[in-house]
Amino acid sequence: MADIQHLIGGQSTAATAGRTQPVYNPATGEATSTLHLASVADVDAAVASAKAAFAEWRYVSIAKRTKLMYKFRNLLEANADEIATRLTAEHGKVHSDALGEVARGIENVEFACNIAEQLKGSFNEHASTGVDVYSVRQPLGVVAGITPFNFPAMVPLWMIPNAVATGNTFILKPSERDPSAPMFMAELFHEVGFPDGVLNVVQGDKVAVDRLLEHPDVKAASFVGSTPIAHYVYSTGTANGKRVQALGGAKNHMIVMPDADIDMSADAAVSAAYGSAGERCMAISVAVAVGDVADPLVDAIRARMEKLRIGPGDDPASEMGPLITREARDRVAGYVGKGQDAGATVVVDGRDAQFDNDGFFLGVSLLDHVTTDMDVYKDEIFGPVLCVVRVDTYDEGVKLIEDNQWGNGAAIFTRDGATARRFQDEADAGMVGINVPIPVPVGYHSFGGWKDSLFGDTTMYGPEGVRFYTRGKVLTSRWPEPSESQVDLGFPTN
Repeated sequence: MADIQHLIGGQSTAATAGRTQPVYNPATGEATSTLHLASVADVDAAVASAKAAFAEWRYVSIAKRTKLMYKFRNLLEANADEIATRLTAEHGKVHSDALGEVARGIENVEFACNIAEQLKGSFNEHASTGVDVYSVRQPLGVVAGITPFNFPAMVPLWMIPNAVATGNTFILKPSERDPSAPMFMAELFHEVGFPDGVLNVVQGDKVAVDRLLEHPDVKAASFVGSTPIAHYVYSTGTANGKRVQALGGAKNHMIVMPDADIDMSADAAVSAAYGSAGERCMAISVAVAVGDVADPLVDAIRARMEKLRIGPGDDPASEMGPLITREARDRVAGYVGKGQDAGATVVVDGRDAQFDNDGFFLGVSLLDHVTTDMDVYKDEIFGPVLCVVRVDTYDEGVKLIEDNQWGNGAAIFTRDGATARRFQDEADAGMVGINVPIPVPVGYHSFGGWKDSLFGDTTMYGPEGVRFYTRGKVLTSRWPEPSESQVDLGFPTN
């Protein structure tokens, strides 16, 4: 099996902790690599490397940073299939989903290629007599990113391009479940010519996370993951004086109005609920059926589920792959049982699906007549389970979203412009879709939810990402009138 170590100062660096854990192929259940976990000393070495590199990198011209970022973008695109292959082998999502993930990540590199425009300051000449006032944004220093298993390629690219383009140096702590794709991208990063130490990668678990959040030379931390861990990262990091953005969990609702196109709505619900085995923070977890749309909507979703092909992610015929671990599969299957015991109608039971190998596969499930007091509604399941909640009116549907603890994304399907306009104003979520089930913003906007889906005051990537990785400085200057000696040298007096 392959050994996966750290990348510190541009070099593959052996871990010192002596702790390891296996990395699995979730489609087969077999261990494929050995991951070496970081010690506190390993994290300290990465921080020292990043700090030393920052002393020079912050003064590298915007023109040179931009040129390197363009090269990185091109190398990512040239190696997209390899990145996706590594991603599928350790996460399990189908290859087409993996390629889509890489493409969405590259969008953020392209945004960072425009960093000169994003870093423009402002200037007021003669704010007072002979006084000019202007503002600039400057990098923070060493910053860190702690990224999740479900998007091991895309989420690091939400963070690294903006952080580095604005003059910071970066330490990435990827998920220990699927580290090969982000490690490969870090190698490409160095291949294009970024100086050693600008990007470092430490493999690890809570030991590495805690040290990054405590280290005095780490100025900021970005995190994407579950709400409990997001809260922990935010509270620990800010208690240690760091700037922190921490994106948490979700329970995304999709309201389907009586006038909606049933086929469009059902297609959207199936792709948004079961794509990537439901392991997405923007997955649709709850379909809110308004009025008499419920029965035809459930029938249409069920008909599409029966045709869904589940299998290994490297099989071109597969439309959904396995879950990330055996424990995740069993936990998700348990929620189907909980929903049934609580009185929900199990329209399609994913536990009935049969698979030929020891991979972490689970069929897709559809639960109807779900109520808000059921665990299957209240908890973030993070798997291929879609709940249908029936309501009588639009207002009831909007109230469900308002009352939910999370506010990551929400969507509505309707043919009525007035209803859509009301929803985009009233939906209590940070990202809203109108006849779009997964409203993930493009790279030149920013990603982030409301309520327990976000801790911190800035969202991820785009303009907000630039703001997060920089701090403002306002300068006030006044120059004295030229002296006689300057006049003698030919300097103007007025």
